[in-house]
Amino acid sequence: MSYHFTSEPVEDQIVTDTTNLNRFEDEAFQQLMTLIFEFLVDPQQSSQLISQLESFAAERGVGAGALKNVVRSIIFVFKCALKKSITPAHLRSDLVLLGLSAEKSDHIGDLWKSNLVGLSRTAVSQTLNVNQLVDMEWRFGVTAGSSDLRKVGNTFLQVKLVVDRGTHTENIYMELTLPQFYTFLHEMEKARATLDYFS
Repeated sequence: MSYHFTSEPVEDQIVTDTTNLNRFEDEAFQQLMTLIFEFLVDPQQSSQLISQLESFAAERGVGAGALKNVVRSIIFVFKCALKKSITPAHLRSDLVLLGLSAEKSDHIGDLWKSNLVGLSRTAVSQTLNVNQLVDMEWRFGVTAGSSDLRKVGNTFLQVKLVVDRGTHTENIYMELTLPQFYTFLHEMEKARATLDYFS
């Protein structure tokens, strides 16, 4: 089978978990999807999602472990779909191929369409948080002596960038000539203007 949300083969567990969503009554299904989409739009609230899923499982008499598997699988599908920028219609057809009923797939397609801007904004913000510049130190220098007479009197700039890699910070060192520095500065200003435009 060919899916829009991935070009890889889909694991059997994802198909099983997606099919298991058919067991929920419409009201419970809609409540669960609302919780999942709220989490996807605002992932900072992950602890809130966990507590909401626990209370959902208790209210509906669903096993917490089984519910966790279903939620994990459907979030995986949604995140892959978001990376591929698929349309609500393509998501609906993929969910039907995964074994979800047409009515439930339509409901998810509608949620996908109405939350697409928030989902995209979250994806972009998460992408831009990787390799975030934390600090920058610099100093100018002039070459005072060298075995190559042409290098004497040249200006240079030593730059130390501190970058947040997500789990740790990393120091990156560069030495630039003055023209290279001005090119680098111009690129940084363009990047800042682009970020300002999107925020």
